[in-house]
Amino acid sequence: QVQLVESGGGLMQAGGSLRLSCAASGSIFSINAMGWYRQATGKQREWVATITGSGRTNYVDSVKGRFTISRDNAKNTVYLQMNSLKPEDTAVYYCGADVQHSYSRITNRFWGQGTQVTVSS
Repeated sequence: QVQLVESGGGLMQAGGSLRLSCAASGSIFSINAMGWYRQATGKQREWVATITGSGRTNYVDSVKGRFTISRDNAKNTVYLQMNSLKPEDTAVYYCGADVQHSYSRITNRFWGQGTQVTVSS
């Protein structure tokens, strides 16, 4: 199977920076798009950023200019560099990846367990 493990969350003051990582492991043939999502308490999960297999990126308007998504294909890892953090960025952050299984060659979306980011004012 495939596992995604996030790390890097924590508590930060407004204006600070955090870097999230998400490493995929298991029966992986290839990984297409990878992305970050977040869910604040009492709200629906929100898409934050995506990076394609070729490195093209896209962001929700609220994080443009502050967050940067990147990936290391050799490590099957996606990162989210978060700068100029705001209290409204507080949420559980989840990574998602479209993984092509090494045996079946079927592509499925897999999710990490989430990592808490809390930004204090």
